[in-house]
Amino acid sequence: MKNDFGIYDYIIVGAGSAGCVLANRLGENPKNSILLLEAGGSNNSILIKKPSALSIPMNTKRFNWGMVTEPEPGMNHRNVNLPRGKGLGGSSSINGMCYVRGNPIDYELWSALGAKGWHWSNVLPYFQRLENVEGGGPLRGFDGPISVTRGASKNVLYNAFVEAGRQAGYSVSSNMNERQHEGFGPMEMTVGKGYRCSAAVGYLSQAIKRGNVRVIPHAVVNKVEFESGRAAGVSFSYMDTKHFARASLDVILSAGSIMSPAILKRSGIGPKNELKSHGIDVFLDRAEVGENLMDHLEVNLQQECTQPVSLFSHMSPWGKAKIGARWILTKDGLGATNHFESGGHIRSRAGLVYPDIQYHFLPLAISYDGKNLAKGHGFQVHVGTKRAKSRGWVRLRSANPNDLPSVQFNYMSHPDDWRDMRACIRLSREIFAQPALDPYRGKEISPGDSCQSNECIDEFIASKAESAYHPCGTCRMGDDNTAVVNPATMQVWGVKGLRVVDSSVMPQATAGDLNAPTLMLAERASDLIRGDVLPSAPDAPLLAAHDWVTSQRSQSITHDYSNDRESLRKALLANH
Repeated sequence: MKNDFGIYDYIIVGAGSAGCVLANRLGENPKNSILLLEAGGSNNSILIKKPSALSIPMNTKRFNWGMVTEPEPGMNHRNVNLPRGKGLGGSSSINGMCYVRGNPIDYELWSALGAKGWHWSNVLPYFQRLENVEGGGPLRGFDGPISVTRGASKNVLYNAFVEAGRQAGYSVSSNMNERQHEGFGPMEMTVGKGYRCSAAVGYLSQAIKRGNVRVIPHAVVNKVEFESGRAAGVSFSYMDTKHFARASLDVILSAGSIMSPAILKRSGIGPKNELKSHGIDVFLDRAEVGENLMDHLEVNLQQECTQPVSLFSHMSPWGKAKIGARWILTKDGLGATNHFESGGHIRSRAGLVYPDIQYHFLPLAISYDGKNLAKGHGFQVHVGTKRAKSRGWVRLRSANPNDLPSVQFNYMSHPDDWRDMRACIRLSREIFAQPALDPYRGKEISPGDSCQSNECIDEFIASKAESAYHPCGTCRMGDDNTAVVNPATMQVWGVKGLRVVDSSVMPQATAGDLNAPTLMLAERASDLIRGDVLPSAPDAPLLAAHDWVTSQRSQSITHDYSNDRESLRKALLANH
């Protein structure tokens, strides 16, 4: 017996990045009643609010589901860490706060892969709508809900890294979220007035104030219920009681690339053999639900620093206490940054239209989770490929919603990924060897100067590479008969009243961190649901190197494909 939880126009499952956006935008109509169900709890914690504390909530059970992959065959059968946000704001409350739109050409690839309507000139207005950019340019937004700032870059190593990239023959971009994504330059972060600006801060707080959005934390959704072939509502557990809430318009799954396909499967939508093996009645046989899982894989290339200019001096208990005290008093200084203040985007080889390698530079030698700190001054890049060809899956362990799904990315299962990850390391070493870093460069800490052969580099990748925490693709949108979601409506193909809006619908991971594209996706999806999309941007350049066919690097990123999108589409599909 289920308790009747009432009738709402929209039921949104998941208060992560996408769910917060939808609750806000759909709630702008005061006539709409919205129920937002979130399996986690509150995000009200100083550990989340303080940007430099990012590694703590990422490793705290209260805010992180604590997932790991199944043993990954291409990674020495390791169980790879997979933090997923648990609570209001979802992963935007525990991520690294890097704000990266991706390359404009990413969205041309989406369109070419069947996500019609999602090309750059269509999505740019939604990036602009979500942004509140400090010191941005003409293609940026200035009054949106998400605060976007640039670090102060006071540490000399940030600019030295960018200059090293230029000396290695790459371009420099004054803003990699503006006209030119390719090259080296300053990075941006979702921080405002010294605080993390999660989706809960930017979107949900305003939605709740209007009074027509009801948020239920600690609500574990079991499945979508159907009546007469239509999504009628959801069954969920809350306060040790089973409930049913009815949707008069739509049920929208925004539980992320891991949980959204799991809910679909428990609801009877997915590969029929898997569903039957768990005793689930098949409502719709969709083989791709939970498949096509992709991610960004990264390694840390670490270098000793011969001068005491890195952040190592601040890593003592006393140093951290001073950072914390200053942040509490003034909301600035090293406590108000994610420390990823410069980076870059380059191509791994000639013949690629746009970058497939991303750099996050850090003036410290430390693991991403903050648990392993080098014994002295150092600096590093987090580097990895952005369009790996390996694909994995999300599958149910059981029909019990309290059992986390089984996840395997099948990292490095495609031979091209080994070629491209080796390029990441060799190209990074070349950049680190430039004159700009001569005053600071000591010996290589990791993987180490002696590791030069393909065999040694491959072992380093297999034993040390980690997820960049960007899963996507498990409910792919497209116009073919195997796609899960209709790109024009966000509805699950073949089902009325059920939509999916989160990173799971991405047909391809973007060339950068996924939070900004997820926010954009939810912004545009909210308008598709309301039936009133913004007009395309009149100025939406698609810049590439003029010599990309024959050269791996260029300092001239000026060839504009915006008036020749068909040629670009053919080149992208040839690359893909």
